[in-house]
Amino acid sequence: MAHLHRRDVLLALAAAPLAAVASRAPLPPELSAALPGARLLGEATLRWFGLHVYDIRLWADSPTALARPEASRLALELRYARALDGAQIAQRSLQEMQGIGEVPRERGERWLEAMRTIFPDVNKGDRITGLQIPGEAARFWVNGQSRGELRDAEFTRLFFGIWLSPRSSQPQMREALLGSKGTTSRARPWQR
Repeated sequence: MAHLHRRDVLLALAAAPLAAVASRAPLPPELSAALPGARLLGEATLRWFGLHVYDIRLWADSPTALARPEASRLALELRYARALDGAQIAQRSLQEMQGIGEVPRERGERWLEAMRTIFPDVNKGDRITGLQIPGEAARFWVNGQSRGELRDAEFTRLFFGIWLSPRSSQPQMREALLGSKGTTSRARPWQR
């Protein structure tokens, strides 16, 4: 048993430098004022039928964001690996939000129009960063340039829930972003 214990310690020591590098990833410039002191808490990759779509990073100024992301000021940074149409990004976002919670038709149409304005067509290497201000608003940047804000608590809850809700259509991505602290079975406000 002691042999296994030593091996576990050695593996942990070998992995420590990797964890340190990840936590030192540079904060996107657009977040330096909006989320000062934020650190990289998790990252993942979205693949669709094997095609690399985007990489995503979760930034927050407190590790408590892992346990209660719906109540935390945090940011998600998506770096696209291919060109995508902005209107399709908006449409898919709304569909994902509808999978997390009820979205009345009229409200969904307003949100879709706002997202079509905020989300441009993207190319490989482009970044869309979203800041969650819980209970208030979602703020967005594209390649570091401000694109707008939606001051709607329900939009904010459902939009960030695409990746962070227990009802996310991508549970492995959620797990990669939040880790084991984000997988507790406690009821969350996303589940209404």
